[in-house]
Amino acid sequence: MERVFIIAEAGVNHNGSIEIARRLIDVAAAAGADAVKFQTFKADKLTCMNVQKAEYQKQTTEAGESQYDMLKRLELTLDMHESLIDYCNEKQIMFLSTPFDIESVDMLNALNMSIMKIPSGEITNLPYLRKIAGLKKKIILSTGMSTFEEVEAALATLKEYGAEDITLLHCNTQYPTPAEDVNLRAMVRMKKELHVAVGYSDHTTGIEIPLAATALGASVIEKHFTLDRTMEGPDHRASLEPEELRRMVAGIRKIEQALGSDRKQVSPSEKDNRDIVRKSIVATRCIKRGELFTEENISTKRPGTGVSPMRWDEVIGMPADRDYKIDEIIQL
Repeated sequence: MERVFIIAEAGVNHNGSIEIARRLIDVAAAAGADAVKFQTFKADKLTCMNVQKAEYQKQTTEAGESQYDMLKRLELTLDMHESLIDYCNEKQIMFLSTPFDIESVDMLNALNMSIMKIPSGEITNLPYLRKIAGLKKKIILSTGMSTFEEVEAALATLKEYGAEDITLLHCNTQYPTPAEDVNLRAMVRMKKELHVAVGYSDHTTGIEIPLAATALGASVIEKHFTLDRTMEGPDHRASLEPEELRRMVAGIRKIEQALGSDRKQVSPSEKDNRDIVRKSIVATRCIKRGELFTEENISTKRPGTGVSPMRWDEVIGMPADRDYKIDEIIQL
């Protein structure tokens, strides 16, 4: 199995602070994630002025403010992007960010992003999809809130306009996502029927579901994390804390090792056990030379260093070529 690409999703959990953003990078790097991802947007380009916040956002942010006001506080400037990219390079972790508007796509492209991450909300945004596809970069597309047909349409658009390397992330955009709404088998179906790499972007609490997605064949895992779930902000409560992120990464790496290949074979660690726990055909009483082997004078017992019990029918009725004592392994 190829190594799973683990994205530690800082998102907007920096709360607009470059210092908090740097601390998030520290946490992601220490946990062993492959990339730390932020969100790039201009509130003016992203939402109308008086749009209400999502219900989960209302519960975790200032009362009475609009979605626009909330987003405005969480913007990252170009200078902040450049500073965070430099810091990621220093910490030897990939910097990624999700662009939420075409102006932000241009900014990240100018910053030489090697991967463009498309959020779930843009999967039906034709001009946006055309723009990103035309850059001919690796694309990771989240598919939350989508039907299979909408995913097919978005994938067709990306391919039509030049994208070739595309990974689809199964996703549910409720924060946090109830386990009964995760539907991981949809990820498996997308891989089988759309013939693309797939992964999973998780918004459940805990680390169990990303581990399950890894076992089901996810090549990318994305998970929100925070310094502290009690911080104010839209996504903190549905995010992992640092130690949880570390355990998730370690769990994914262990599952990678465990998945192995599709070959059924004796592993190096169990070779020594075969002779100990398998059985051989043995004498159950003293047998004289020339006496026939019967159901009454032979049986199967450990160790497995002699004649295999799979040859039982061949042995029954054969004459003993020598004398045997009780529990002595029959030789042919």
